[in-house]
Amino acid sequence: MQATRSLSEYRKRSTLTATTVFLLPVFFFILIFIIYPIIDSFWLSLHEWNGITSGKAFLGLENWKTLLGDKIFFKAFLNNMIIVVLSIAIQLPIAMAIAFLLDTGGKKLNFLKMIYFLPMLMSSVAVGFLFKYTYDPQFGLISAVDTMLGGQGMVDVLGDPHRAIFGVIAVICWQFIPFYMVYFLAALSSLPVEIYEASIIDGASHSQYFWRVALPSMKGTIKSAAVLSLVGSLKYFDLIYVMTQGGPDGATELMATYMYKNAFTIGKMGYGATVASGMFIIITVISLVTLRVINGKEEA
Repeated sequence: MQATRSLSEYRKRSTLTATTVFLLPVFFFILIFIIYPIIDSFWLSLHEWNGITSGKAFLGLENWKTLLGDKIFFKAFLNNMIIVVLSIAIQLPIAMAIAFLLDTGGKKLNFLKMIYFLPMLMSSVAVGFLFKYTYDPQFGLISAVDTMLGGQGMVDVLGDPHRAIFGVIAVICWQFIPFYMVYFLAALSSLPVEIYEASIIDGASHSQYFWRVALPSMKGTIKSAAVLSLVGSLKYFDLIYVMTQGGPDGATELMATYMYKNAFTIGKMGYGATVASGMFIIITVISLVTLRVINGKEEA
């Protein structure tokens, strides 16, 4: 009895030691590269600093008061929310449809899986430049197609304040639909084959199997995909900065691009840190509320 207890205590100590040894480096890097920058951003938001000189002037909450009255920031937040809504509404259904078609097609559609995933393999900067030239009013593909259809050409998508945000969203969807396609395809592939065979034997069509069997079984996957799309849309930066730099007239300005301009273009590092800290609070709150709502509906 005592030998068994000693063996159990030895195993517990060994597990604790191994866990500590392997997790300590992880915690160290999380502390250095995640927790410390967040705390430092909040501290920097209380100062005025140009990012070059060593001196920082303490302002207290002045930067935060400015942020609460900053119309450009709230316009950028609204643009982020437009991207959130349209990204979820466009990307997830299309990705789900493509994933289901590829899943039912079997191995003969493996080549299409690779083709559809190609946009995701390109960097956002490369995609931004590609579509910047595609949208060019003089030499771009959109203007060329408009001319072929009998129009006058010169379709200025990115230069029109009413079109720019939707032109950028179209590019975002083109790039990220493949990611969610693979995400949903993996979930569909993990469903037991016996369920599919039983539904077919019972006389269910492919569409009935999708709506009544596959889709309800993927609620957790869909929820995760929605949260990923939401968080990604709220902190989006690179593609939009390459294509429009937030223009024209702030029509595509996002919180991240506004933060970058203040911190690294204008040299207002303190106010840029305030915008970044505001982004952190907004993204955290919206994500937690979304998870709470989704989990609450599932429990109900």
